[in-house]
Amino acid sequence: QYISSVVKRFFSILPAMLVCAPCKLSEACALGCSQPGKCQRLRVVAIAVMLMHARSRNYVSESEACKLESIPLDFGDYHPLKPITVTESKTKKMNRKGSTSSTSSSSSSSMLDPLSSVLDGTDPLSLFAAAADPVTTTATMDSTRKKRDKDDSSAVGSDFEPWSSKRGEILARYTTTEKLSIVSGSFSRKATTTGSAVSEKVRTRLEELDDLEEGSQKELLNLTQQDYMNRIEELNQSLKDAWSSDQKVKALKIVIQCSKLLSDTTVIQFYPSKFVLITDILDTFGKLVYERILSMCVDSRVPLPDNFSPESVNDTAKETCLNWFFKIASIRELIPRFYVEAAILKCNKFLSKMGISECLPRLTSMIRGIGDPLVAVYARAYLCRVLLTEMMERCKNLGNNALLLNSIMSAFRAEFIAARSMDFIGMIKECDESGFPKHLLFRSLGLNLALADPPENDRLQILNEAWKVITKLKNPQDYINCAEVWVEYTCRHFTKREVNTVLADVIKHMTPDRAFEDAYPQLQSIIQKVITYIYDFSLLFSVEKFLPFLDMFQKESVRVEVCKCIMESFIKHQQESTKDPVILNALLHICKTMHDSVNALTLEDEKRMLAALINGFIKMVSFGRDFEQQLSFYVEARSMFCNLEPVLVQLIHACVAFCFITIPSLSGIFIRLNLYLHSGQVALANQCLSQADAFFKAAVSLVPEVPKMINVDGKMRPSDTFLLEFLCNFFSTLLVVPDHPEQGVLFLVRGLLNVIQDYTWEDNSDDKVRIYTNVLHLLSAMTQEVYIYHVDKVDSNDTLYGGDSKFLAEINKLCETVIAQILDHLKTLGKEETLKRQSQLALYLFNTILAHGDLRNNKLNQLSVNLWNLAQKHGFADTSTMVTTLEYIKKRSKQPEMSHFTDLALRLPLQSRT
Repeated sequence: QYISSVVKRFFSILPAMLVCAPCKLSEACALGCSQPGKCQRLRVVAIAVMLMHARSRNYVSESEACKLESIPLDFGDYHPLKPITVTESKTKKMNRKGSTSSTSSSSSSSMLDPLSSVLDGTDPLSLFAAAADPVTTTATMDSTRKKRDKDDSSAVGSDFEPWSSKRGEILARYTTTEKLSIVSGSFSRKATTTGSAVSEKVRTRLEELDDLEEGSQKELLNLTQQDYMNRIEELNQSLKDAWSSDQKVKALKIVIQCSKLLSDTTVIQFYPSKFVLITDILDTFGKLVYERILSMCVDSRVPLPDNFSPESVNDTAKETCLNWFFKIASIRELIPRFYVEAAILKCNKFLSKMGISECLPRLTSMIRGIGDPLVAVYARAYLCRVLLTEMMERCKNLGNNALLLNSIMSAFRAEFIAARSMDFIGMIKECDESGFPKHLLFRSLGLNLALADPPENDRLQILNEAWKVITKLKNPQDYINCAEVWVEYTCRHFTKREVNTVLADVIKHMTPDRAFEDAYPQLQSIIQKVITYIYDFSLLFSVEKFLPFLDMFQKESVRVEVCKCIMESFIKHQQESTKDPVILNALLHICKTMHDSVNALTLEDEKRMLAALINGFIKMVSFGRDFEQQLSFYVEARSMFCNLEPVLVQLIHACVAFCFITIPSLSGIFIRLNLYLHSGQVALANQCLSQADAFFKAAVSLVPEVPKMINVDGKMRPSDTFLLEFLCNFFSTLLVVPDHPEQGVLFLVRGLLNVIQDYTWEDNSDDKVRIYTNVLHLLSAMTQEVYIYHVDKVDSNDTLYGGDSKFLAEINKLCETVIAQILDHLKTLGKEETLKRQSQLALYLFNTILAHGDLRNNKLNQLSVNLWNLAQKHGFADTSTMVTTLEYIKKRSKQPEMSHFTDLALRLPLQSRT
């Protein structure tokens, strides 16, 4: 509104500037033409000389000689360009955030089949296949798996991640397109006589084992991953078939052969999946052996209890168990001997209470003999997998178990660690810090607590215990590595008070010696976590230390990235428009930081991204019906973001986009005309040329709809006065409007003149000729090398054409048409009842030539004399006006380069009424 008022006032005075009549004539002179019958000749002379000899103007000197009266504007204490003043900020009390769903450190083993939800997980084809296989039934497998899972969960808890879910993730992740190889053995059963002695049977079995190890295998090459997996599945099925047909040696041979495959790391990226596939076979073998020995312990069909003791195991079962361990001990190669014994490690329960614990040190030592570090690591992983509880108990007895504790917290599922947070904190506090720093243990614990929630009653104590250690760290890098993790825990479970305390502590530790310069990634992570959990920006900016925390980002590239993260969060989470001064001031500062980073080297994509973020912020700002505040915000935003064109376009749309929709709905036609004109002027002032053209075209198309009478303050009045005022203002604006590159020279001027020509004027009105005369003012101004006024940052036609002769020729043609219309109209006014009007119009045209024409040209000088005489011919000219005009001409003749006005004054007689 302020801009519109200033622009309106500015353009309203331009017609007077163009007419440039210092004597302030209000009526035409009364001198008539001495040869009224030669009006046609008069027209020809005007056409030939008028614009060809428009005088060159020095607008600066003329302005100094004839300054307009200045009117001071009193705005009081208010000014729309003043910055927004923050008076008071009231923030809502932060509600305690609920915990978000935790993200597990490992995903599910297999993707859900969308059809399974319809079938309740039952595939009818699988049911048919299961019915066709009497050996393995779904019910048996489910019961066995449930029992095994129950045993595992009883030792480590129900929240422990089962291997069944982990294995699927590994198989999906570690794949390969390289060719694989596998060693395949012949497992044909040798015929034996029914009456063979026991010693012969034992000897046969030993020979089979030797035969297996001494080259009865063949190597299959160039297998795809799927072929390899199919072969492993065949071996797994062969194991089950051999066991069910009482071919125990063959089953052992299969397991030994599979174990040997784990020594091959040729295709290293596939090794984890190979480990999973082969350990599945080992698990099957271990389960079969354990269940066979367990079945031997049944007495009178009463099974052993789950927590049975070795004393309740009969001798036959113990002998069979020892026999298996002896067979495995006879395996010559280390890797298969280790894996097969680890697979049946659970069978030690049949021999001794401490059997498993006694075997663990030996098996652990055996792994040291594996030369390949990758194979050795996976061997240790398998050992932990088959009896984890015993391994943890053994580790607890070690004096310094910090490294192991850290490994456990890094590898186990977050929910498992979070549920035992206080237990882990107790173990961390007892660790010896010389071998492994405690702050790394707290960092590992914090990573888990960022993914899963600890018991609610323990949350504050956990934070206090952790922060006691973290805040005492002297090394800034060690400190920030831990603080980065625990900030998320704090944001996740506590209020802004605790968050503010943590941020203050980070500032305290990272400011000395500018330590923050080496920790920008961690500081960025902290900001990201804070805005992830506190996305109510009125609450966020009320955190006292948040903005001071931003001040640590003094490297421009990093600072801009942080600002982008904040703006992305605002645009994502801000659902309603805002006028909160705290939010506006803070986000304006952030947007200004992004804007000021733009330079000549900035990529276009980066500019578009920054502009989109700033525009997203601008769209969310609304002051409702307080238009002054809204405009003040837009003005401030425009001054801040002048280097990003998309932001300027957004601001222009914010100010004027509603005009095309709202203006046509208004009832007053001159209200609509003036709004179109003012909107076009504002659009032009904002370098939005296409919008300006659209507004001006809309105004041109609306002129024919102006009625002869309009309602003014409840009274019907002629519209010609209002239309004349509007058109003069419009033509003054068109001086600075550059031509459209596709519409031709002076497209808007020509269009407006055509509308004026076709408009139905009143018979007793001379407004049409007065408008045409004002058009001559415009055309004369357009021939100047430099126009009298410009719009900032808009190149007008004087710059675009640069005085090109073709452009001037087009103006002359247009001028010829206009003057022809004026002289034709003067000729029609030669009747008795219209002579006064003729006199007035002749003097009006004389004043135009006097102001804009070069009267040193003889023909133009003669035309002016003829018009002077025509104005006085019939005695209708006001004598005092004519005298004042002549005195002005004589005064001008005394000025430099105006001596020709002396001769003109001598040729302009004053005639009496008689």
